[in-house]
Amino acid sequence: MVFNSYTFIAFFIVVLILHSLPFNWRTKKINLLLASYVFYAAWNPPFILLLWLSTVVDYFVGRSLYHQENKSKRRLLLIVSLIGNLGMLCFFKYGGFLLDNFTQLVNLMGMDYHPAKPNIILPAGISFYTFTTLCYTIDMYKRKSEPVKSMLDFSLFVTFFPHLVAGPIVRPPQLVPQFETPRQATRKQLLQGLFLLSLGLFMKVVLADSMLADSANMVFDAHDRVSMLDAWMGVLAFSGQIFFDFAGYSTCAIGVASCLGFILPENFLYPYAAIGFSDFWKRWHITLSSWLRDYLYIPLGGNRSGTVRTYINLMITMLLGGLWHGANWTFVVWGALHGFYLWVEKLIADVRKDPARSITVTPMGDVGVLGPVPEILKKKNVRNFILALLTFLLINVTWVFFRAPDFGSAWKLLSAMFFPFKDAAVLLTTLSIIKVSVIVTGMIIFHWLMRNTRVLVVAEKLPWWLLGVIWSVLLLLLIWSQESSSSFIYFQF
Repeated sequence: MVFNSYTFIAFFIVVLILHSLPFNWRTKKINLLLASYVFYAAWNPPFILLLWLSTVVDYFVGRSLYHQENKSKRRLLLIVSLIGNLGMLCFFKYGGFLLDNFTQLVNLMGMDYHPAKPNIILPAGISFYTFTTLCYTIDMYKRKSEPVKSMLDFSLFVTFFPHLVAGPIVRPPQLVPQFETPRQATRKQLLQGLFLLSLGLFMKVVLADSMLADSANMVFDAHDRVSMLDAWMGVLAFSGQIFFDFAGYSTCAIGVASCLGFILPENFLYPYAAIGFSDFWKRWHITLSSWLRDYLYIPLGGNRSGTVRTYINLMITMLLGGLWHGANWTFVVWGALHGFYLWVEKLIADVRKDPARSITVTPMGDVGVLGPVPEILKKKNVRNFILALLTFLLINVTWVFFRAPDFGSAWKLLSAMFFPFKDAAVLLTTLSIIKVSVIVTGMIIFHWLMRNTRVLVVAEKLPWWLLGVIWSVLLLLLIWSQESSSSFIYFQF
């Protein structure tokens, strides 16, 4: 089930009605849990068994980790959780990838080995709920928080349908306490939630799918060389598409949760207004960035073990972050490029010995919703705007590897972006080029104007009639554009 479907609208209305009826709190939580299983089962019902297995194992292992005093047994319990979660993730998401690479390696050694292709179906959202349960057991091992008291609360924490299949990636302290006491959306929360849901669907259906997807697909799926203009328009279209698609999902998720009286963490903070790449990773997929920082980068040593080790830790984090997105070497290169950008940024900051910039040179550092923002990055001056445009340009280069199906397609498109070909095919119409140019330009300007604020803060300051007009336009364009119910891009991750 996807947010941008009439099925979900009917489902959500039923959930809202049940949640507003005078049941006791335990009954309401059971209703939400059952609704979450129905929401997930809409893709493939048997995969609920994996969700149950992950939930049950990590609930009991987490409690044992917290109370167990024997160090050897605690390590063994943690290993059980890691093997269970990562093993399941590796099999379903990376099984075919690992087999293909093993086959190529064996054949390079002179052996004739051609195994049958595995028929593995990727469960929806497995990367997201695996990271959700992993952070619980790791926190229990480190005793950062107390174990969840109720199996019902833990199950709901893992499967709560707004965040289940594509985030935000939540941690127990962010959500479990909200399940412990009765919650009902206030009138303000309900209106804000419905507005965010409308905005998120507008971003997905109107901007990502109707306005940008065709141009991006046409360029990235082209078999022949494309013109320089088409290459750039296609990459810019995908840059806008993936933002509006993924940020649209996160906005919907936060809005749906708000309608039920719950608060989910922010996942995007106008990333295309980022000044530098560490700033980008504090604004793009914030919950994944902070997860990688806390559960990978810092345990590796962070920046505590010298300059060389810091550079190594940065690259390892970004390589694994790239691989998290998909079982393909193109994703690894995408992560490597971001790691290289962070290397260069850190090197410049170290050479200049600029303390204001030095606190932003880790990929998942404290900024924005994660901590204080350096004053130099708050200023909306010409210098910072030019740096933001340069950052956006270089990020577009990385999106080529993220979207391209293979290295051959990626190199062909990159070549077209920087070296014009005389025999290049012209794919995009004038109307398509105008649409991409207008939407991407508007997106960059909007991100820049909004980089230090939030959409709900701005909405509250608008006159009620103006907000009503804007909301009505969003809904009208949404209804007019609702031609399909295509899945969100990040469902495949």
